[in-house]
Amino acid sequence: MYLGRGQEAFSAALGVSLERGHDVFAPLIRDMAGRLAFGEPLLDPARTYLGSALGPMRGRDGNIHRGRPAEGMPAMISHLGAMVSVVCGMLMARRFKGDLTAVGATCVGDGATSTGAFHEAVNLAAVERLPLVIAVANNQFAYSTPTERQFACRDLADRAVGYGIEGHTVDGTDLAACLMVFGQAVARARAGHGPQLVVGNLLRLTGHGAHDDGSYVPEALKQTALGRDCLDLARQHLLVHALATAAELERWDREVSDEVQTAVATAQKDPAPEAAREDWCAFRSVLRP
Repeated sequence: MYLGRGQEAFSAALGVSLERGHDVFAPLIRDMAGRLAFGEPLLDPARTYLGSALGPMRGRDGNIHRGRPAEGMPAMISHLGAMVSVVCGMLMARRFKGDLTAVGATCVGDGATSTGAFHEAVNLAAVERLPLVIAVANNQFAYSTPTERQFACRDLADRAVGYGIEGHTVDGTDLAACLMVFGQAVARARAGHGPQLVVGNLLRLTGHGAHDDGSYVPEALKQTALGRDCLDLARQHLLVHALATAAELERWDREVSDEVQTAVATAQKDPAPEAAREDWCAFRSVLRP
């Protein structure tokens, strides 16, 4: 189980800035918020986590490796920069078909920016001037390795200059700021300005996964602005600016909770995969019936 607590604003802002049915979005293990904002139905994660034969992966893959490639959401291969090249390939395929307006987006963590897969894919995207948006969630730790032991540059967005692409930095805890920056980045990518690197500074509010207590994160760091809960900040913003009332926020919470419970209850009643009876594969040979 991998939670996205602390980066919901950053992830959702990217997902909602894209066009479902036209753009490509390759989210990672902490991007449930982005998935929902892009339009993934709640039944997809519920069915994948519970191994339903009716889910997008038909009960045959891990809960974080789900996707619907035909609908612009490829299944995750790895969170270590590998999805950048996958999205580049999908954008090149769109280009070959004459589609020059689709934007491709993917997410990585600060640690992934140090991998060869990331470098090679961003270099390709820069040379080809692909309409790519890369969201870098700088959550201060690559698992348990702090940023000062990962890179020496002042800001990860500075790496964009070396590739000849545009870089942006945003407070990843501020939903309004994330919406503005991602909206601009997606628009620029779509308008032909090439790849956009967006770095969101935030803090992972849980361990790396359910198996990790995050005890390596200094308490003092949690008390800084990086450790703010973006959901609480978003609620405060809505109330202060009279964009919603407290009663509306409570109603939204109830409605979402009901939707989640309904999705889980539905998935629990679904059939499980039966390996002995099914003959299913992602790509079927032309030689087979």
